[in-house]
Amino acid sequence: MNNITLAPVQTDQPSHLMPVFGRQKISFVRGQGAYLYTEDGTEYLDALTGIAVCGLGHSHPAVTAAIAEQAATLIHTSNLFEVPWQTAAAQKLAEVAGMEEVFFSNSGAESNEGAIKIARKFGHMQGIACPKIIVADHSFHGRTMATLSATGNKKVQDGFGPLVEGFIRVPFGDVEAIEEAAINHPDIVAILVEPIQGEGGVNTAPQGFSYLEDIRRICNQNNWLMMLDEVQTGNGRTGQYFAYQHTNIIPDVLTTAKGLGNGFPIGAVMTQGRGVGVLTAGNHGSTYSGTALGSRVVYTVIDTIQKENLVANAAEKGAYIVSQLREKLADQNVTVRGFGLMIGIELPKACGELVDIARDEHQTIINVTSGNVVRLLPTLNITQDQADQLIGRLVSMIKTFLA
Repeated sequence: MNNITLAPVQTDQPSHLMPVFGRQKISFVRGQGAYLYTEDGTEYLDALTGIAVCGLGHSHPAVTAAIAEQAATLIHTSNLFEVPWQTAAAQKLAEVAGMEEVFFSNSGAESNEGAIKIARKFGHMQGIACPKIIVADHSFHGRTMATLSATGNKKVQDGFGPLVEGFIRVPFGDVEAIEEAAINHPDIVAILVEPIQGEGGVNTAPQGFSYLEDIRRICNQNNWLMMLDEVQTGNGRTGQYFAYQHTNIIPDVLTTAKGLGNGFPIGAVMTQGRGVGVLTAGNHGSTYSGTALGSRVVYTVIDTIQKENLVANAAEKGAYIVSQLREKLADQNVTVRGFGLMIGIELPKACGELVDIARDEHQTIINVTSGNVVRLLPTLNITQDQADQLIGRLVSMIKTFLA
């Protein structure tokens, strides 16, 4: 703790922050690996990792060193100039993603905005005046105007009308609905879906990842762009580097963020196939796109995931956690689902209070989404001992809650 400067505590002062977050009454002053610590030194097992962001855990030495060294060297010059770390990070990301072109954004929402712009430009290039994009019920793509319009959650959209037009909504996993939309809407140019719906409850399609293969087929038949939102599922989270790699297909447009920077705010929209060359000079941009600092972080995160074999660890530990939870909660009327270290435990009733119970009684950080789904997003380098700690705490907590 030497030489660490903590933010000043101002308990008696009014907050000037916009009240847009429902914050828990706790704050953490440091993190190490899979654990977070309050000012009094209390240790919490972090099974949320900043909502799938800190995949390498907190204060990973490689990321810490990269940030410190680059911040002391060069942070930003703008894209008026070549940025060598940006070029290197794009090559590294394109290789693991199987894509050809990369644009670095600042968030997942911005990445999805970029995908939407690519789809619209793609349509206009074919003479379609009002191009439309198919999206799914219960999806989440961000909180900018276009991405909240694409999102399949009325609560996110309430109060922000008129929404951006050009989206056709279908049930998640319903291939027939997509084929019907193709017949009824000749101006469709793309499909945008999450391989697994994180905010929607860690939902996989009823037919599993073969859903993506069906979408690929339909897009090929209709000359549409297949666009995957892997903001949450990417960067090793599901036991493949990207979730679509559980299949043999490849999308035309791929977005990601969250775990891409291990806490540093950066995202990316990538293209291959039909998506290549759609955006040209002047079509898109961002002041902070691929700064030297952000790009070096991305390069370091990818390099670390590869060197530490963390995709395989996510697959192995995730399968272990799921199997143990299913076995130990078999008599509790719960459903455990997920891939890798993106795990959902669906309870038979609303369970929002488990967030407080887990934190206060079990020193564990979890999340509840979709009302009754405990969402787990642990570090990709979670150890066997930490996995067993997590399982033991969850089983005890859920059994008591459902008793």
